[in-house]
Amino acid sequence: MYKKHLGFAFNIIALGLFFPGILLTMFSFNMEMAANLSGSALTSSLIDKELSIMATISELWEDQRLLVAALIFAFSVCIPLLKTLLLCFAYFTKSPQIEKRLINFVGAIGKWSMADVFVIAIFLAIMSTNHAETITSEQFSVFGFKIALDISTQTLSAAGEGFYYFTAYCLLSLIGTQLTSSGIKHKPMT
Repeated sequence: MYKKHLGFAFNIIALGLFFPGILLTMFSFNMEMAANLSGSALTSSLIDKELSIMATISELWEDQRLLVAALIFAFSVCIPLLKTLLLCFAYFTKSPQIEKRLINFVGAIGKWSMADVFVIAIFLAIMSTNHAETITSEQFSVFGFKIALDISTQTLSAAGEGFYYFTAYCLLSLIGTQLTSSGIKHKPMT
């Protein structure tokens, strides 16, 4: 019985981590170009973005990439909220049969929400690879004057706070669901 209560507590704490996880910055991406012309430097930011899960969904929607936006919304927002709602209902229901069915259903849909975690992990792994600065140097003459031109680009990316909140949500939710499920399986039926 204590596993059921502990699992419920883990899921409530996970829900508290969920909202910052989808609203705070998941990752930041910065790309700069610099040109150095005979000692005079010019730097320009080509891309400077910080995106949360919700901001990414919004941007994809605005760019008419509706399927991708809908899938991310379904797997990142809808399924976790549905899962938590069903676990709360299962926790407070008086019927052991309904409780068991809900817990089994949550276990089944929980696997689908893990697909989202996998996609985000791959995306962040790709984006987190900081590309070293690349420099192209050229020299040319204009009216007998030698001019040196260096052009460089640098790409930096990093995981934001939202990534850590969302990861903590996923782990606590997984543990909470497992505890709740094992608490139900070991509970004697009356």
